[in-house]
Amino acid sequence: MEYVYAALLLHKASGKLTAKAMEDVLTAAGSTPDKGRIKALLAALKDVDIDEALKSAAAMPVAAAPAAAGAAAPAEAKKEEEEEEKEEEFTAGLGSLFG
Repeated sequence: MEYVYAALLLHKASGKLTAKAMEDVLTAAGSTPDKGRIKALLAALKDVDIDEALKSAAAMPVAAAPAAAGAAAPAEAKKEEEEEEKEEEFTAGLGSLFG
């Protein structure tokens, strides 16, 4: 995924996608570039109009994402409560060891 992000960053910044530029961005981000993956991505993007692809991706409906996030929130809250209870039980047990 970081290779796609690097390509998008380069496109936004200069519009020139080269293997050297991709390597530089990935290295600056703390990743070790794989020249084969870079070459494959550049070949796949050769005939792609990135601006048009971004426009069509932005036009896609994403109504399901907020609904899914809302459904997950109660489950996460319950999980956090359980973790807090376990931590309280653990610390209470430690207190009995020391008087």
